Amino acid sequence: MPDRYEEAYTRSIDDPDGFWGEVAEDITWIKKWDKVLDDSNTPFYRWFSGGVVNTCYNAVDRHVEAGRGDQAAVIYDSPITGGTIRTYTYRELQDLVARFAGVLAGAGVAKGDRVIVYMPMIPEAVIAMLACARIGAVHSVVFGGFASNELAVRINDAQPKVIVSASCGIEPGRVIPYKPLLDGAIDMAEAKPEKTVIVQRPEAPCELTAGRDLDWAEAMASAQPHDCVPVEATDPLYILYTSGTTGIPKGVVRDNGGHMVALKWTMKNIYNVEPGDVYWAASDVGWVVGHSYIVYGPLLHGCTTIVYEGKPVGTPDAGAFWRVISQHKVKVLFTAPTAFRAIKRDDPDGKLIGDYDLSGFQALYLAGERTDPDTLEWAQTKLDRPVIDHWWQTETGWAIAANCMGLHPYPVKPGSPTKAAPGWDLRVLNDENEEVPRGDIGAICVKLPLPPGTLPTLWNNDERYVESYLDEFPGYYMTADAGFMDDDGYVYIMARTDDIINVAGHRLSTGGMEEVLARHPDVAECAVIGVADQLKGQLPVGFICLKAGVTKSNDEIISDVVRMVRDQIGAVAAFKQAVVVERLPKTRSGKILRGTMQKIADNQDYKTPATIDDPAILPEIEDALETIGYAKARAQAAAS
Repeated sequence: MPDRYEEAYTRSIDDPDGFWGEVAEDITWIKKWDKVLDDSNTPFYRWFSGGVVNTCYNAVDRHVEAGRGDQAAVIYDSPITGGTIRTYTYRELQDLVARFAGVLAGAGVAKGDRVIVYMPMIPEAVIAMLACARIGAVHSVVFGGFASNELAVRINDAQPKVIVSASCGIEPGRVIPYKPLLDGAIDMAEAKPEKTVIVQRPEAPCELTAGRDLDWAEAMASAQPHDCVPVEATDPLYILYTSGTTGIPKGVVRDNGGHMVALKWTMKNIYNVEPGDVYWAASDVGWVVGHSYIVYGPLLHGCTTIVYEGKPVGTPDAGAFWRVISQHKVKVLFTAPTAFRAIKRDDPDGKLIGDYDLSGFQALYLAGERTDPDTLEWAQTKLDRPVIDHWWQTETGWAIAANCMGLHPYPVKPGSPTKAAPGWDLRVLNDENEEVPRGDIGAICVKLPLPPGTLPTLWNNDERYVESYLDEFPGYYMTADAGFMDDDGYVYIMARTDDIINVAGHRLSTGGMEEVLARHPDVAECAVIGVADQLKGQLPVGFICLKAGVTKSNDEIISDVVRMVRDQIGAVAAFKQAVVVERLPKTRSGKILRGTMQKIADNQDYKTPATIDDPAILPEIEDALETIGYAKARAQAAAS
């Protein structure tokens, strides 16, 4: 039997024009492209230049026109609101999206304008995104857990004409009013939106600002449906902000044409689903997984997608995922390893799995952080299904490495997301930009050009795009992950090479947290590291050096900075632990040795760096970590 993965991979690298040009025939084009790969302005490659298209048409309208308007497009499942379930057919979705596109147009939004979507996991978030795509506006979804100042930074960068939000978000045991956060962000921001559109949720209705705020339901009742607007394939579809090492977020841009081509291709070739299948990405629309695999990928392929407003545990128990899979006949689930660590913690024997009919469930995909072998083995054993780890980033939009189940399934190797996906010319490099031997750890990079669907640049910042991703390894995209490839071509991701940590699948900047800690009037110096956590993958821990003459107690200051991070970055940061130290370990040039501190906290062997200013400080760091439970584990391990 021929290896269809090897055939596809080889052709995608040797003949990208032929490979992706053929794949692109699955998309409906208003005008075909002039060039598949436009390399006339390297390193700013463009895919399908000259093509004219509309993403919303391909995700919604064409399925209705093909006679599948009565098929379920979106299932909203909300255990957090007492078990709300609503199904939207493709025909109903088309009507709602066209009408909300009319609302946006009536508020002055036109092709190329930006719209920020600051929403909980409700169907209106999906409708708003698709409505932007329908009229050629550029949406930027901001996760509802972010605080006002984080939202304000994104408002200033995107300069939206309209912001779409809701009166509140809902978490287990509490309601989070969004409107005060939104109002605070608009007050802080220099760029002011002309209008906001607010979904009033019964759990916490809000006051609307006269002349600026529109009620979603009222606006929809009088809206005129809007047709799809033709856009260039290279026009931006969305901006999604990701953490930057400076604490200033980077606006990742996604285009219309290449994005559709790549995502639709992945649905069959990576996830092995067909049109009409139920595909569930248990994520949030605020993250890249939500963009790619709650909204665009499944709908482009004609699948049924699930918008789940709940948790893997606690809504009501660790059987929540199995209930959704059984009730909605889910074929493929895609979630983060964190979710399965939580399920395993609450139901270690997997007893709740037996309460549900999972006969139609075919595969589990994990991504967002490294899948530890224990979680992988537990899921495989309890589910008796393929469990597929795959690796990608906000910047890439889809999997860099995956077990392509629709092409040629490979044996799973715990700790590896299998092989580079077609289109990804993956290399492991040393500091001299040379490939290292198989099995040696190096910087994992992608030889340019990147495949379709990836970021062509950063929003209004070509210079930062080159500086952040292309300068360090000329001719390559730097993933900022370190790892190796084995003799079979399997990829292993071992660590980040910058200060981005991964908390429950959410990439967060420790630099951004340090900026918050440094604002405390009693803090002279600080550092934040990510330490390994069995449930969330990583958790941030702060180290604080105090100014002379401080009268507050250490506990008071730690309480202050924990609250500050929650207020200024959000609960998503999960910043709960900090420790006061006399000094921080540094190199002679003044660089804080965060990597060494992290190894101490993670109970890993480390060598005292040759460049350290004072080696005697490391035992002090061990002692400090012991007070919050980290170095203690190290000492116990050494004793045993």
